[in-house]
Amino acid sequence: MRRLAAPPLAALALCVLTGLAPASAADGGPGLGDPYFPTDGNPGYDVDRYDVRIAYDPARPDHLTGDTTVTARALTDLGRFHLDLTGFDVSSVTVDGRTARSVEREGEHELVITPARELRKGADFSVRVRYSGKPVGEGWHPMADGGVAISGEPHSATTWYPANDHPSDKATFRLTATVPDGWSAVGNGRPGPVTRDGTGRRTFRWYEDRPLTTYASMVAVDRFTVRSSELPDGTPVVNAYSPDALIDPDAEALQEDILGFLASRFGPYPFSSAGAVVLAGPSGTGPVDLETQSRPTYDTGLFDVAMVHELAHQWYGDSVSFTDWRDGCAAECVATYAQWLWYEHQGDDLDRDYYLATVKEHRTDPAFWSVPLYDPGAGRELDSALYARGPLMLHALRRTVGDKALFDILRTWLARHRYGNASWPEFETLAAERSHRDLRGFFTAWAHGTQIPPDRYLFPEGLSRAATG
Repeated sequence: MRRLAAPPLAALALCVLTGLAPASAADGGPGLGDPYFPTDGNPGYDVDRYDVRIAYDPARPDHLTGDTTVTARALTDLGRFHLDLTGFDVSSVTVDGRTARSVEREGEHELVITPARELRKGADFSVRVRYSGKPVGEGWHPMADGGVAISGEPHSATTWYPANDHPSDKATFRLTATVPDGWSAVGNGRPGPVTRDGTGRRTFRWYEDRPLTTYASMVAVDRFTVRSSELPDGTPVVNAYSPDALIDPDAEALQEDILGFLASRFGPYPFSSAGAVVLAGPSGTGPVDLETQSRPTYDTGLFDVAMVHELAHQWYGDSVSFTDWRDGCAAECVATYAQWLWYEHQGDDLDRDYYLATVKEHRTDPAFWSVPLYDPGAGRELDSALYARGPLMLHALRRTVGDKALFDILRTWLARHRYGNASWPEFETLAAERSHRDLRGFFTAWAHGTQIPPDRYLFPEGLSRAATG
C-alpha cells in the first residue's frame, strides 16, 4: 500500500498516530464483490448522507479542491474501512472529529482509513476527507468555454468525491460548490441559497433529499442560463443551459408533458425537484445523455425521445435502483420501453410498427439475440441488447399478461422498492405474482436466453407470426 503524501503538520500527526489496529478489529475490506466490478463499493457500513463541498475555477481546469463528509452506520465492528476515491492528494481525514490513525492508498481507488477508535457495530459515524489536485478517471466533460460537467455511468463519482461507489448503497446528497463570479454550479435536487464571499466567488447549494446511487450524482459548472418553472403540483423545475446549448421553450413545455405522461403510467413523480442540464462541449456536443437524479443531463438540447428515456429513469433506475451491475435491464429495458409507450401515446401502432417490424428485421440475425438481458457479462453491463431487445421483451410480456397486469407489475415494483434497490430476478418473481401466471419459460427465453425466443413466447396472443414473413 502507498501511504498518502501530506503537508508537514498533517504528516507529523499521521506518523504519531500510525499503527496497527487492535487484533480484534475488523477490516471493512475493499469491494462489495459485484460480479462485474468486484472492488467497487465497500462492506462494513451503510452511507446515510454525502455532504460534498468543492471549489472549482475554470481558469485551472486540471484542479479541484474538495472537502467531503460521509455520514454512515457501521454494520459490524470496524478497525478500519475503505472509501472509493480516484486520484487527488488527501491532506487530512478525520473520523468523528478525530484525526485518523492511518490513511493509506490501495489499488486504483481504495482509500483505507484506520480511525483513532474502533467503530462499534450499529454506531453512526462521520468521516471527513479534505483533498485537492488533478482529477483523473471517467466522467469529466469539458465545456466549450472552460466549464465542466462531471457525470457518467458506471463510474464518475469517485473522480470528484470519496464514496461507497456501488448502486446498492444509496444516500442523500448535499452539494456546496464555489466558483468564480460569472459562473454557476448546478447539481442534483432542490436549489439552496447562493452566497458571495467578497473575493469574487459565489457558492451554490443543492440538496437531494431522496437517496441516490453514486453514478446518478452530478455537478456542472458553466456560464449557465437558468430557467425555472413549476409542475402543476408545485414541484420546482430548474433547467440550466450552457452557452452553446439550444434553448427551446416548447421543449421545456414538452418536458413537463412527458413527466405528466410518465406519472400517468408509473405513478407520482418520485422526487422533490425536476429539470435538466443541457450541455455543449468544445466540438458543439456535450456528454452523453444520463439519468442524473432529479435533473438529467442532455447533449446540446431537449429532444422528446431522449427526455422520455432519461425521465423514465427517474422511476426506474433512480427511485428504484438495481442491486448489482447484472441488473441493468431493470432500468434500461423499462426506460426504453417507456419510449415505445410515448410513441403509442402519439398514436403509433406498437404491434405493427415497432414489435413485429423489429422481429422481422432481426429474425434471422443470431447476433441480435446472442447477449442475455439479465447478466450480459462484465464489460457489457449496458450492452446495446438492453435497449434493442428490452422493449421487445416487455411488449411481449404485455401481450402475454395483458395491459392491466403489466402496468400493475410496473407500479407495484416502484411502490415495493421505492428509494431502494431490487434485482432483475425479483422483477421476474413479481411479474409472476401479480399476473398469476407461470412465467418461468417466458423469462428463460427472453431475459436469460442467447437465441431468438421460441414462437410461443415471441408471438403471444395478438402478435401474429405471419406479419413477420
